[in-house]
Parts: sequence; structure tokens; C-alpha cells
Amino acid sequence: MHSFSSAIRRVNIRVLFSVVFLGSLCYYAGWLSRWPAPDNSGLEWKDFEAKRVTITVQAPQATVTVIPEAEEAVVLIGSPTDAFQDNLRHDVRYITTWPGNGFTNEAMSLMNLIYLAMLTERVPILPAFNPSHFSGGSPDTEVVDTTFGEVFDVPRLAKELRMPILEWWQVKDRKSTTVDSLGCWNVWQAVMEHSSGPQYSATPGKLKIDISWTIAPKWVKLKPDAANDAQAKFTGLMALAFPEQRNRNLRTPSKSPLLGLSLPPNEQLLCFDNLYYTANVEGLEFEHDYSTAWRLVGKHLHWNPRIEDIARGYLRRTFGLGVDATIPPYITIHVRHGDFKGACHIPLDECFAPLSAIARRVDEVKEELQRLKDITAAHVILTSDETNITWWDEVAAYGWYRIDHSATAPTYGAWYPVLIDTAIQSEGKGFVGTDRSTVSLITARRVKEWHDGVVRSVKWGEGGGRRSLRKK
Repeated sequence: MHSFSSAIRRVNIRVLFSVVFLGSLCYYAGWLSRWPAPDNSGLEWKDFEAKRVTITVQAPQATVTVIPEAEEAVVLIGSPTDAFQDNLRHDVRYITTWPGNGFTNEAMSLMNLIYLAMLTERVPILPAFNPSHFSGGSPDTEVVDTTFGEVFDVPRLAKELRMPILEWWQVKDRKSTTVDSLGCWNVWQAVMEHSSGPQYSATPGKLKIDISWTIAPKWVKLKPDAANDAQAKFTGLMALAFPEQRNRNLRTPSKSPLLGLSLPPNEQLLCFDNLYYTANVEGLEFEHDYSTAWRLVGKHLHWNPRIEDIARGYLRRTFGLGVDATIPPYITIHVRHGDFKGACHIPLDECFAPLSAIARRVDEVKEELQRLKDITAAHVILTSDETNITWWDEVAAYGWYRIDHSATAPTYGAWYPVLIDTAIQSEGKGFVGTDRSTVSLITARRVKEWHDGVVRSVKWGEGGGRRSLRKK
């Protein structure tokens, strides 16, 4: 009974609460209904937008991390030493070569060397340029070598390639009388089986390095079935830089000429007789757009600033400009006759292209520069090894300029006529070169790469010469 009464009380309380709540709700609904509805006819949606408040706050300061340039790697023990081994660090591996093919060909060999240094993760040691193109091409001449760094901007090259680059004068004292022994790979006999020894270079003798040669394995040859093809392949030479293939392909070395030592190829200082004939796919790859040695090395190989300044001075004097005058856009021509005469089996006037054919190529370059780049190149400079005075008179009749080198060698040295001409060629907006000339080949690549220039080539020989007059 007691529990029943409690339940009744709980129900009554709930009913009472519900009645009060519903009554209140009805009361307020009736009260609100007496107010008129708001008139929203003149309002738009924008009137319901919250007011915008612009608050200027101090933005947090950005944190900029400045990464300093990497310090120059220490890859030598110190100053040049009498024996080169005394200056090599035990924790660094090096690579070098001994070119001797003429200035431009040697430059190409050293581009190949630096590219191979990239592949093998070694530090290249660059020899000086041999004056083999002087005195009729004899490697023994009174003209002294010129260092790589005197010609090219080595600090800039090392910075752009992000790798250390050495020259031999930094490694071994130039005045040293110490004879060093060294084991190197003989690539020439591996690719040209009928040759009697490695390719000749005067450089080891000048450095007093006595070399024992090991003939490289035949599989380094790019095209094994082409008996007269001298090309070695980069990957083959790269493999010899590592213990597995090196040790597998060792054979009896030759005795060194001075000390009579038979030494296997040195593991710390890897060396090859010559790297000019080295490629990935086909011979003379510098001609092709995919050339790795050019793309990764050659295009970064700029002239020493001193060479550039001297060349600009010659340009201003040639054009009759003041010492500080702006040099106008110009076109250069390189005509190579000298040693090419030996390759002519027909009369020279039929073998070499006439000046009229060269002039047509110059006009093509002028037209393309004007049409595509809005550049007017009225100045044309011709450089050549031709010595015929009558021929030069014909050049003058075209209104083309010639660099006066009458005082160049006495003032700067025997190398400088070549260096100045080549630097001037590479700074033009347009270029007309000689087919099959490596000087023209590399200059054309520089003009295109450095200045987005326009280039042409003039053919010669039985397939060129007078036939160059034909329109293409």
C-alpha cells in the first residue's frame, strides 16, 4: 500500500510538470503572434553577412638557413714535392693521362679525362699542353708547354662541376730532378693491335716519370670488329679503375725505359696513354648533341679571364674601337688549310672551298641571326693558318677583318696567337667553320652553348671544295 501511494505521487508530479510546461509554451506562442512580421523585402543576402574586420598582425619572421659553399677539398698533402708520390693523400684516388695531339685535341682529351674521373670517382690531374703543333708538329720543340690553368678557368670549372681538379705542377715540383716510376694502362695497343707501343707523349719525360705499360684488355675497344677504329669505350676504361676488372686483366708489364722496372697499373694513380679516342656510342662524339664529355665537362670549360681580356683588346683594336667601347655582335670564320693539304688528292683550288662558298655561309648566318634573334652582325672576322698573301687579299675584298698578330708572340708568347684566335672565335654570335676540323667543331659548340649562336660548316675535299658552291 505504501509503495502504491509513492508511485501515485511520482505520477502526479510528472503530470503537473507537463501541464505547466505546455501551458507556458502556449502562452508565449500567443504573445509572439501579436508582433508584426519583419519586412525583409528591401534586404539582400549581403546585408546578412557578418561585418568584416581587418586586423593587421605582425607576420612571423621567416627562418632562412644559409648553406655556405663547400670548402675546397684538400686532395694533396701540401706544396709540390720532388717525388709526386710524396704529395698524394692515402685516402684519395687520382687519374691522369698523357695527351699529345695538338692543342684542341689535347683539350678534348682532357675533357674526356675529367668525365672519366666523374665515372671513377677520382681526382683528375691535368698535364700541361704540349706545343706539338709548333715546328711542323714535332713534339720536341723550343716552345715551352703552357699549363691548363693558364688557358682555362680552373677555379670556375671546379666550382661548376663541384669536384676538385688538379694540375701536375701542383703535385710535382717543376724543378725536380727526381725520376718517379709509375705503372699505366696502354690503351692504344689494345684498340690498334698492329701498333708497336702506346701513343707517344712528351709529357711523362718532361715530368720525369718513368712508365711501365700494361696493355689493356681488348674488350675496351668500342667496335671490336673494326680493325682501323681506334675508339675505346668509357665504360671499359672505367671498369679498369676498380679491383675486380683490374686484377682479372693484369698481364706482364713492359719495362720502363729509364729504371727498367716492370710495374702493374698503379691503383692510387690510374693512368692511360691517351684518352682522345674514347667514346660511348661512336667515334668523335663531340659532334653529337648527346656527347657526355661535352655536356658534363666541355661546356663548363671557359677561358682564363686573362685570355678573355686580351682577346677583347684585340677585338676593339681590330674594329677600331676605344679601349672601353662595347664590342658589337660579330661573326667569325675559321678556315683550316695547313695540315689538311696532305689530305687533298686533287688540286688545292678544287680541294678547298672558295671564298665565295664561305661568303654564302656567312650570309646564311647573318640572315638567321637577324630573323630569329633580331641581331645585326655586320662585323666578320676570318682566322686561318693560310699563308698565301694573294688569298688574304681576296679575304680583304670581302670586307672581312683579320687579327693582326705581328706583335702577339713577342708580347705574350708563342701560344697566344692560337689562344687569342680561339677565344675570339668562341665569343661571336655566329660562326662558320671548316668541316672535319676539331678547332671548328669545338668552337661551334661553344658559340651555340654559350651564346645560343648560329653556326655553319664548309665542306672541302673531293666531296666538298668547289662543290660547296652548290646550294643545299
